[in-house]
Amino acid sequence: MTSLIPVILSGGAGTRLWPLSRELMPKQLLKLAGERTLLQETALRLGEPPVVVCNFEHRFIVAEQLREVDIEPRAVVIEPVGRNTAPAAAVAALMLAGDDPEALMLLMPSDHLVTDPAAFRRAVAIAEPLARAGRMVTFGITPTEPNTGYGYIKAGAPLPGGNVVERFVEKPDLATAQGYLASGDYTWNSGIFLLPVGLFLAELEAHAPGMVESCRAARDKGRSDLFFFRLDDEAFAAIVGQSIDYAVMERSDKVAVVPVDMGWSDIGSWSALWRETPKDADGNAVIGDVLALDSSGCYLRGQHRLVAAIGLRDLVVVATDDAVLVADKGRDQEVKAIVETLRREARPEATQGTRGWRPWGWFETIEQGERFKVKQIHVDPGSKLSLQKHWHRSEHWVVVKGTAMVTCGDRSFVLRENESTFIPAGTPHRLENPGKVPLRLIEVQSGEYVGEDDIVRLEDVYGRGAE
Repeated sequence: MTSLIPVILSGGAGTRLWPLSRELMPKQLLKLAGERTLLQETALRLGEPPVVVCNFEHRFIVAEQLREVDIEPRAVVIEPVGRNTAPAAAVAALMLAGDDPEALMLLMPSDHLVTDPAAFRRAVAIAEPLARAGRMVTFGITPTEPNTGYGYIKAGAPLPGGNVVERFVEKPDLATAQGYLASGDYTWNSGIFLLPVGLFLAELEAHAPGMVESCRAARDKGRSDLFFFRLDDEAFAAIVGQSIDYAVMERSDKVAVVPVDMGWSDIGSWSALWRETPKDADGNAVIGDVLALDSSGCYLRGQHRLVAAIGLRDLVVVATDDAVLVADKGRDQEVKAIVETLRREARPEATQGTRGWRPWGWFETIEQGERFKVKQIHVDPGSKLSLQKHWHRSEHWVVVKGTAMVTCGDRSFVLRENESTFIPAGTPHRLENPGKVPLRLIEVQSGEYVGEDDIVRLEDVYGRGAE
């Protein structure tokens, strides 16, 4: 039997959910609608080990999140730069075709919500015979409203379990969307596809000449790096990015659609997330430390601090530790413009929060001023930082929880809770957690420069160079 392999695309930035979602910690890596992240839910949806395609900055977070839910991926493929979904899908198809030319690839975005995974699996079972018979299958979401934020698919001639795709339609205006809903011939484009890898590569070569060859070069010149596979930087960067819809699906006559009602949302805005979140008696979605009085229809989220709301109607209020968003729920698509403004002004809030993720754990900036920075550092059990030094700053470490093995110059020693040490500027040092519980410590930096790029790595188990 031909193998069916999930392929998860995890390269998006999710800027419409700023300030919670940032470029360095996008929405697929967040717990937005439950106890697991969207990436974790996607990886668990089919019950088979996936191939994951992600970018360089997210690689260690992706690996850690999969480990947390006991998933051993077939591969984690690293894109050096974003080139949209068609090249990412092509690289995955080439890798799978090398093992099984008849394989079926279930291509899924990592940042979508599916509240009825059983319905999804039933739709995949219906789509399998169509794919084996030479169709590229897309899954059309049964529409519940005349939504203008989604693309649409018009169904054509019937097939067993689905239809030939007559055409794909871009996001319509409201009147057009109302007509689509009334006709019953249209479904929302989910961006989920079941693809025979050989057929997909042939159709991609026919409709986007040269892309498959370029992706093959990026794969062939790529290399293994720890438990990742890194595509060749130069070859992949030379590819002209296109979406899989534009490059193949909208141009091919071999596409079928299987309709499905599976509680799907792309969570592309705060209002979409509000619709998917349980609400109080006044229609407020309340998450975190929030006190709401005489307010209704709002999305209210407080992280690290109290949010108090009085007399609000249909607003989005999201407070993180470094930013507060207040927006009309009906204008939440304009959040993207805020992010673009922050980028033009080179504000760090555009791309990152106060917490930075590393392969060994994370750090969080608590306070920063002229010539000093205070950070909380979390080191996972059995993990260690690189052997490193800093030219411009000294560091003072105080252990709050757990046990630390410290290397400072030519000395190695253990620190336990409430113990501290001093690391002079220019001194090689390393921090590791030899224990069974997470290590937490407070780091106080002082010196003429306290930027994160003042790191000279002398030895690193994760293969990283100097910042």
